[in-house]
Amino acid sequence: MCGIWALFGSDECLSVQCLSAMKIAHRGPDAFRFENVNGFTNCCFGFHRLAVVDQLYGMQPIRLKKFPYLWLCYNGEIYNFKQLQKQFGFDFQTLVDGEVILHLYNRGGIEQTASMLDGVFAFILLDTANRKVFLARDTYGVRPLFKVLTDDGFLGVCSEAKGLINLKHSTSLSSKVEPFLPGHYEVLDLKPSGKVASVELVKFHSCKDEPLHVACDTVEALPSGFDLETVKSNIRILFENAVRKRLMAHRRIGCLLSGGLDSSLVAAVLLKLMKEINIKYPLQTFAIGMENSPDLLAARKVAAHIGSEHHEVILNTEEGIQAIEEVIFSLETYDITTIRASIGMYLVSRYIRKKTDSVVIFSGEGSDELTQGYIYFHKAPSPEEAAEESERLLKELYLFDVLRADRTTAAHGLELRVPFLDHRFTSYYLSLPAELRIPKNGIEKYLLRLSFEDSNLLPKEILWRPKEAFSDGIASVKKSWFSILQDYIDQQVDDLLLEKAAEKYPFNPPKTKESYYYRQIFEKHYSGRSSWLPHYWMPRWVKATDPSARTLKHYKSATQE
Repeated sequence: MCGIWALFGSDECLSVQCLSAMKIAHRGPDAFRFENVNGFTNCCFGFHRLAVVDQLYGMQPIRLKKFPYLWLCYNGEIYNFKQLQKQFGFDFQTLVDGEVILHLYNRGGIEQTASMLDGVFAFILLDTANRKVFLARDTYGVRPLFKVLTDDGFLGVCSEAKGLINLKHSTSLSSKVEPFLPGHYEVLDLKPSGKVASVELVKFHSCKDEPLHVACDTVEALPSGFDLETVKSNIRILFENAVRKRLMAHRRIGCLLSGGLDSSLVAAVLLKLMKEINIKYPLQTFAIGMENSPDLLAARKVAAHIGSEHHEVILNTEEGIQAIEEVIFSLETYDITTIRASIGMYLVSRYIRKKTDSVVIFSGEGSDELTQGYIYFHKAPSPEEAAEESERLLKELYLFDVLRADRTTAAHGLELRVPFLDHRFTSYYLSLPAELRIPKNGIEKYLLRLSFEDSNLLPKEILWRPKEAFSDGIASVKKSWFSILQDYIDQQVDDLLLEKAAEKYPFNPPKTKESYYYRQIFEKHYSGRSSWLPHYWMPRWVKATDPSARTLKHYKSATQE
């Protein structure tokens, strides 16, 4: 996890522009480099490093003697770099996984490069010999990337939007900073002036398609067919493989553990594999919640079962409320459910950074979208519509849960790893018949739970624990986190302000005081950029006025069962 930043064709002095690069310094607390491009005095790269792999030779932009005309700035982890090196006979100069991007590009061009990478990534690749700039981002946008391109060809690229919004230029940039689309690469021509012109934006991978890099995966062809035993076995094999490949790290590994199914499965498989490869230190797991909250109690049970070194962070209401503004600044969104869920994750990440030496943090993001874990999937009109909704949610992850997971951890210099969003695992799960993937017997994620039922990885009551939104599970059963936030915000926002909300904020107008409060803070830091959020996250097929699972009729707290 790093922070990348680059400018092409800047009209302003680069030493002034460079101040914008410091806005993402939290993403790489270990080192910083600012480098001009030879022959292009108005082009430069900025890089903030979190040293996770090859601590000696891992600075960027990466340049190799073999390809002196190539410059690479990337944020991510390429899990199959050794397999690609072996398959194509690449001669590596460093131990950095991202070096493989340069070799792949030199061998087969940008399309093959992006398609063959098994991992999470956002990168900027400059080819001065052919006068091209390439941008690319992984399938689910696990690693963030923003860009701004003006009509006169000035290009700015950054891991977070905050590194672009204050750039100086002869024309206004205000409406042009936008997220780079996941699963795409862009080709731009580099002119002698240092300015650029976009040539094409190409979608190189869809979540349903089996990725090209399967050809050099460590797990070979799986049994075909949709009989239940085969499917369950394949799910277990691919999920374990997804966790195993993510063990690539020279820094200590930890895991977020809410006590829900997803994070518990990740933690259990992670610990099992760490023992198998003889990692000497114990796995640290981390839970956050108010005293005796459902998440804390469940996480405690899981940690005892798997034998992790467990840490509990007790959240008090005042601390959570005080964090709202810095959380919104980190997130760059005003989405209600994203902000609610981010507060706990932001505070537990702060604890990990300050109190422990774990840096590479595993988490369960992506499972709810992939395996139909949200409560409202019980109301899907048909298995086919549920499958379509699952795909929509996966495509929009970069706006919601993946955004939350990246920004809250990156704000504290941690690197997130999300095995549920493994390309091969997700494409296999989405290839299964729609009726296999829907909730069954009133239980969401039924197929995933069933696949691990005989593994003894988790206690039965955790494996079959009903869905609890992270932002709700950290609070008590009697009063959920969202209602605590609403009680506080009710005192902060006047009724008259809410009545006139649509006039002040015509795009995505706030409908509640809570929403208005978040929007005010967002506009304070990112005025006029409300289009970064195309719509609020809300459940479908139900008449919901709030995104919390606890407001849906299907929800039952454990105390009511």
